[in-house]
Amino acid sequence: MKIEIWSDYVCPFYYIGKRQFEIGLEQFKHKEEVEVVLRSFQLDPYAKKNTGMDIHQVLSSKHGIPYEKAKALNNQFIQKAKEVGLDYQFDTMIPTNSYDALLLSYYAKKNGKMQEFMERIMKAHFTDSLDIGDHATLARLTSEIGLDANEALNVLANNKYSKNIAADRAEGSKIGIQGLPFFVVNDKYAISGAQPSQVFLEILQRVWKEEYANAKVEKYKLKSSHDDYCSDGTCKF
Repeated sequence: MKIEIWSDYVCPFYYIGKRQFEIGLEQFKHKEEVEVVLRSFQLDPYAKKNTGMDIHQVLSSKHGIPYEKAKALNNQFIQKAKEVGLDYQFDTMIPTNSYDALLLSYYAKKNGKMQEFMERIMKAHFTDSLDIGDHATLARLTSEIGLDANEALNVLANNKYSKNIAADRAEGSKIGIQGLPFFVVNDKYAISGAQPSQVFLEILQRVWKEEYANAKVEKYKLKSSHDDYCSDGTCKF
């Protein structure tokens, strides 16, 4: 069984959704038969680095809402993160552009370290308040998972893997992604947002049953499960 996950490092719902998915997967009795394919889909390609603003100010400015309301919304993320054992530090989080971090995802993937890289980058951004748009910081974080810092800098300097980012975005647009995270199971079921672990488990069980019943799967004819969940739990563009 193949599960493709489209995400961006700066999407607070993705880190939470990833944990929920992992909890659901752990309860799935055929988990050893599941292949997880991680894909990128940058939320805001035009996001600026070194804004001098905190994350609440960025949210306030982008959506035209009062600062205190933006802070209240971010506090909701903090509570949701705690429920799955994550520690979001929005007051000290550094707003940035995630493109360079996404580039290095493919370098990590080439070396069999994409999962480790993603975990380290998300922790760096949401918990450690590090600038994941800064090249020196990215190189250091890459070295922490056992990859070469100088090679990481070379990837960034030469914009390597830019075609991978473009290809993943094109594929995501083709299947109608409008918010993150976005999960596609065996090209059949689409799950949008940071759903409860039980939702992920139910979909895994359903698809497994249908596959063994020889159900035909039509690529890109996606059906969203649990429509009531699809209206929230996503990072919108």
